[in-house]
Order: sequence, then C-alpha cells, then structure tokens
Amino acid sequence: MFVRLFIVMLVAGLAASAALTGARAGNIDLPVPRATIHPGDLITEDMVIIRRFPDQTTRRFQVVVSRSELVGKIARRTLQPGHPVPATAIAPDIVIKRGEPARLVFQEGSLFIIAQAEALQNGTVGSFVRVRNIDSGLIVTGKVQPDGSVLIGN
Repeated sequence: MFVRLFIVMLVAGLAASAALTGARAGNIDLPVPRATIHPGDLITEDMVIIRRFPDQTTRRFQVVVSRSELVGKIARRTLQPGHPVPATAIAPDIVIKRGEPARLVFQEGSLFIIAQAEALQNGTVGSFVRVRNIDSGLIVTGKVQPDGSVLIGN
C-alpha cells in the first residue's frame, strides 16, 4: 500500500516538475508593435514592446526575434499590435530614392571630389546603387552612406 502511494506521488511530482520546466523553457520574448503600424511607416523605438510567446511561434513562422532587427526598418504591410512581426513584413529604410538627386563623393586617399548625381536605383545604407553624374552623364556605381551620399573610389 505504501509502495503504491509512494510511486503515485513520485510520478505526480515528476510530471509537475516536467510541466513547470517545460512552461519556463517553452517561452520566448519577442518584439511586437504597441499599436497598428501601416505600410511605409518607419518603425521607431517607442512603437515596439516586448511580449512573451510560446517557443513554437518561432518554429512555425520566421519572425523578428530582437528589437534591434525591427527598429529603424520600414513596414512592408500592416503590422497588428501585440502580434509577432513576420521577417518578410519589414524592409530596410530607403536612403536614396530612384530619380531623386544624390551627392556623389569620389575619394582617393586624401582627395575628395563631390558632384551632383541622379539616383537610378533605390538604395539602403551599405547597398551599391547606380547613379548618373548630372554634369557628365556618366553612370557609376557606388556605396550608399548613412548621410545619403554615394561613395565611389577606394
């Protein structure tokens, strides 16, 4: 009689312990919108909060898992408040827009030459874009800088 009671209590204790461990280990903190974010909106720090979700959320969907991946990006579609953000629903901020003027910077050692250009492509920071020099009509490729200029040369 005591042996059966001991076994039942042991099994119940192990089950409860496994359930608690699973509950703690099975949760993940994800960044979510505080309010509705519309397509084209730049996502700022104050638009994002952290919520706890079951671990299966990241297994079923490819979602943004850190605040730094979300802040500073552009919403490609409507993001609902309190819901995890799919990785495909955001895009980097476009710094250079096609058809708009851009500053072209040539750098060779300590020599800097600055010219006006027209962007032939949209560009994000760090991407390479083609631009047309307004004075010469020459098309060159350069790297988009954080200040919105296009760097060519070394």
